[in-house]
Amino acid sequence: MILKKIWQDKTLIKEIWALSWPMALIMLFEFFIGLSDVYVAGKFGKEIQAAYGLAFQLYFVFIIIGMALSVGIVSVASRLYTSKNSVLFNTAVSSSLVVVTASGIIFGILGVLFSKNLIQILNIPPPIKIHAIPFLTIYSLGFVFDYILMSFNGVLRACAMIKKSLWVMSVVCAMNVGLNFFLAFGTPLGYQGIAVATVISLFAGCVLSIPYIRVLITKFKFSLEPIKEVLNISWPSGLLQVFWQLASVVLFLILSLLPYRNIEILAALTNGLKIESVIFLPAFAFNMVNAVVVGNWLGKRDKENAFRGGLGTAVMGVLVVTVLTVMVIFNARRVAGFLSSNPVVIDECVRYVYISLISEPIMAWGVILGGGLNGAGDTKSVMLASAFSVWFIRIPLSYVLAITFGFGAVAVWWSMNISNVIQAIIISKRYFGKRWMKA
Repeated sequence: MILKKIWQDKTLIKEIWALSWPMALIMLFEFFIGLSDVYVAGKFGKEIQAAYGLAFQLYFVFIIIGMALSVGIVSVASRLYTSKNSVLFNTAVSSSLVVVTASGIIFGILGVLFSKNLIQILNIPPPIKIHAIPFLTIYSLGFVFDYILMSFNGVLRACAMIKKSLWVMSVVCAMNVGLNFFLAFGTPLGYQGIAVATVISLFAGCVLSIPYIRVLITKFKFSLEPIKEVLNISWPSGLLQVFWQLASVVLFLILSLLPYRNIEILAALTNGLKIESVIFLPAFAFNMVNAVVVGNWLGKRDKENAFRGGLGTAVMGVLVVTVLTVMVIFNARRVAGFLSSNPVVIDECVRYVYISLISEPIMAWGVILGGGLNGAGDTKSVMLASAFSVWFIRIPLSYVLAITFGFGAVAVWWSMNISNVIQAIIISKRYFGKRWMKA
């Protein structure tokens, strides 16, 4: 009955779609960047692909604060923008950007100074360590640009300027992909050109976004009050990202303990995650759209449409993810063969993709509803649901089944599916309970 009313509300559906399709394209650009990264790394060998995969996981550990702050900024900015409180909006956004920039600089310095030490202490094959160090060190130089660009894009989404964000990210994608091939194959940088290309394109994205942000921030003013609200919303999201990214690193370490073909399996996981991202990234796009949809309606003090809008966005996102899942099923081996010429890596990658596809629509449902909760500022419930499913289900189950009982990598893939289902159930219960509407 609720869904029927949602689909009959043409205005609501148009609003959701107007935000969704540009965001989906932005995530498609992210997919192409990641795909080109893995492809170029694969041309240098399986060790480079595995090293890139590890460095990329650690990269996200360093930008966790930026991702968390962008969640808080979107939640606050989307509500203030529709409430028409321009003074508070200006103060909140400008103050947040100061904190974001400072955080990016700090973590960039930490990354440059300690990337080598961090990778050296990990229990992974030495060939992977050697190549992962320069990857992460170079990536660290771009942390501040990534922090700023994430926040810029979040503000543009919150203020119904998502097409501006789409234009910026299209340029970032074209630059990154083009520079990947040029720097890696046409300069002495070699495989390190993958990381250099990322830093340059992120910097360009920041520069291109500045004129659009200046239109929104008519008067710069710094205040700690809006920062407190942003941080109050952000810290659970940041902690969630810590749990999530550390879990990814732990899974990487668990797979490195396998007694046979561990490097091939790690390379296969790197490739499989990139293939799977053609599904996950659109789901994450709808997650971010849902934060804006729910936040905008709450800013208008319309709780009923906030609930319906969040639900409609989730249904629309699941439909898109389901279609993409079918497409990936029929093309998994072809894409895996494109990313690697190693037959073992290809077979393991295809096996990972086929197993992980089983829970993709369910995963999307939970992720997108979680975006609605984020938009309402209820980030704590999302953090708790995700942390429980990953650290009490995924990690222990992966280790016990893969290492203790010797079922290998397949057991890890199935453990990931089980944790996705549990996370979706917990978040659904929270969303339909409507307690987040009372805040």
